[in-house]
Amino acid sequence: MTAPTLHRETPAAAAAPRPPDPRWLLRLHRPALYVWAGLVAVLAVGLVWLWGPLTEAAADAWRQYGACADTGPCAYDQDAIVTYKSVYNYTTVPLIALPFLVAAWSGASLFGRELEQGTAHLAWTQGLSPARWLATKLAVPAVLVAAGTGLLVALHRLAWSAGDGRIDTAKSWYDSPTLHANGPTTVAFALTGLAGGALAGLLLRRTLPALILSLGLAAGVRFLAGLAMPHLWPAVTQVTGLEEGYRASGLTVDSGLVTSTGAHIADPGCGPVSSYSGCDAVYARLDATGFYTTYHPESHYWALQLATTALVLAVAAGLAVATFTLLKRTTATTRPTRERTAQEPTQEQAV
Repeated sequence: MTAPTLHRETPAAAAAPRPPDPRWLLRLHRPALYVWAGLVAVLAVGLVWLWGPLTEAAADAWRQYGACADTGPCAYDQDAIVTYKSVYNYTTVPLIALPFLVAAWSGASLFGRELEQGTAHLAWTQGLSPARWLATKLAVPAVLVAAGTGLLVALHRLAWSAGDGRIDTAKSWYDSPTLHANGPTTVAFALTGLAGGALAGLLLRRTLPALILSLGLAAGVRFLAGLAMPHLWPAVTQVTGLEEGYRASGLTVDSGLVTSTGAHIADPGCGPVSSYSGCDAVYARLDATGFYTTYHPESHYWALQLATTALVLAVAAGLAVATFTLLKRTTATTRPTRERTAQEPTQEQAV
């Protein structure tokens, strides 16, 4: 007679990880989700208000002012102009600051605190591999960050376009905050902040140091992208006479004096000949014949935006790859031990 054989689940099947459910991440960071949703909602309401009623009121006020500017003092709605300017600043500045907020939260709370408190290691021992843990922690916030930031950028573009050419104090398209708040570079900066925060949290594994490093990475990417942006697309050069001065309007790349041989030299800062006496002698000594300005006109806006966005997203991808590589190296010494223990049969199974 043979003893009955008991069916036992193999260790490999028992230890097989299930696909991660993103809801655990949303529950874990529910306060941050509420803050993000509230912030996006408040800014969206402000931008819609700016886009519609405030733009119309400010444009009417400027028409009133222009109609009687030559006849002396007149009545116009100054409050509408001031309100438009204030709301524009109150919505633009927070919008371009969102990437830094995302970076700080990613480094401090999303990764740094969990690694410092051991929450991440607990998840790794419950069937969620480190790679899947990191992928989920990056993918779910990336969707929410891109959706929220993208919505605000689109609304800001609509609000700015509604006032462009109608409001005398409206910001130019190449004004730095407006330039980025109106285009996808802000979304790319936010995603880079998320990836940089992940790398900082995994590298330092402490909340405050990871927060500082993630903010530093976000600021560095933002600064370098601003320097690189004017050089990512061919610029145009306009030459004007010494009497005119600089006349080009756009995102300036370079400017100075042009000589009779066509060489470009530094501008001594004397100004147009028609405005300042004695400048003609200065320019004669320099053999200068005019001013040159190398710049990007408004027609280059989307080319600059898309080129910069692609560059910043490439940096974000590089930071994400570096984070996965670092995670793999830091967990390589512990993962084989756990897997070997799970695969070794117990004494009862061996018997």
